[in-house]
Amino acid sequence: MTSTDLANIAILVPGVLSEHAAKRIDNAFSMTRVEKGDAGLVTPELARNVRGIAAFGGVNAALIDALPNLEIIASFGVGYDSVDAGHAASRGVMVTNTPDVLTEEVADTALGLLINTVRELSRAESYLREGRWESEGPYRLTGATLRGRRAGIFGMGRIGIAIARRLEAFGLSVAYHNRRKVEELAYEYHPTLVSLAESVDTLISVVPGGASTMKAVDMTVLKALGPNGVFINIGRGSTVDEEALAAALANGTILAAGLDVFADEPRVPRPLLDLPNATLLPHVGSASVHTRNAMADLVADNLESWFSTGKAITAVPETAHVKAKRR
Repeated sequence: MTSTDLANIAILVPGVLSEHAAKRIDNAFSMTRVEKGDAGLVTPELARNVRGIAAFGGVNAALIDALPNLEIIASFGVGYDSVDAGHAASRGVMVTNTPDVLTEEVADTALGLLINTVRELSRAESYLREGRWESEGPYRLTGATLRGRRAGIFGMGRIGIAIARRLEAFGLSVAYHNRRKVEELAYEYHPTLVSLAESVDTLISVVPGGASTMKAVDMTVLKALGPNGVFINIGRGSTVDEEALAAALANGTILAAGLDVFADEPRVPRPLLDLPNATLLPHVGSASVHTRNAMADLVADNLESWFSTGKAITAVPETAHVKAKRR
């Protein structure tokens, strides 16, 4: 397929999308923006013409059904729980995401968040900026340290493995829990999340969202982690019972938590905001220009590959079997 042919293919962009991705898509295809992923915004012309969607989440079954000629949904991000991939598969629609290109950045953020949480670096900086070092003396000694900690990773995929490598370099032991054991890994495997939490004092959650992981980190898991426990979440906010986490932090069930993700972003529960032992970031795991541009390029590359060769570069498992429609 030539560049002229691609230019005649209509791609819908609902809501906000990386401008780098939008520029590439607009240059290669016929791009249309709508305010959000709402089937009610689909005009008869869009229903007739749209063959692809490029989106930062928010593609539900109703929107898929409103576009009878849809062939591919190129999702921006490694997590795609806000895209109904199962319904897309039933309709013969390909879904792609952007794995690998953000792995190292997110792993870096996880380690930074862990160190910040354990050593209270952000609070120490605030102490300095407020003039308290000069007026009150040195910042207090932190009760926690990375020395001697035992780390557990909930979700040993690409990012989990990258985090594990970094933890080993810091001298920490590593164990993990997945739905199934990864045979090629030498790390200690635990068949349940509670078992993992009982055996470690530092739990790092990297799992995607969805029904199978909804509030998986609950009070039972936090109690198993224990009073010296540190919980880090770099995956999805929906995987944590935030009410239970706030209570566990307030009553000493665990020592501290570092969170980059929340269940109802950008709204963060007030109990978490009020806790001095919660280190909170506004979902910045992959948020560097370098990495976000690489993710944007992969969104555009998936669209170009699909319509040029009939093959997606990074199909999600649910739609790996989907074949391009002959036209």
